Amino acid sequence: MTEETPAAVASSRWAPAADQLPHDLAELAGPVEGAVTLPLHLAWSGLRTFDLGNEKLLLGMYRIVLLNGHREDYTHHLDATLLADHWPVLRKMLGRGVRGVWEERFPRLRPAAAA
Repeated sequence: MTEETPAAVASSRWAPAADQLPHDLAELAGPVEGAVTLPLHLAWSGLRTFDLGNEKLLLGMYRIVLLNGHREDYTHHLDATLLADHWPVLRKMLGRGVRGVWEERFPRLRPAAAA
């Protein structure tokens, strides 16, 4: 039996692979205002257009992108500042796998007690 490196270990089906995340939060250069319509591969059922001025809609859109997206989706639809500012609420809306991968890659997102 061979020992696997962390990169070789299969990721959870409930969490993005670490190589799908941006290397730096600054890569998240999505819109910060206005209406955003997500593509069908992200939002295939229900609401697809989100007014970023409405916090509930913004949180809903970010949750969809974090749960269903890949690197290009993250960088195109998410904004680093909005993500960090809303992370304390968003992290409660995500599964442990997604939350863990993002907080492992970006320590800035970890709760203060865990940092």
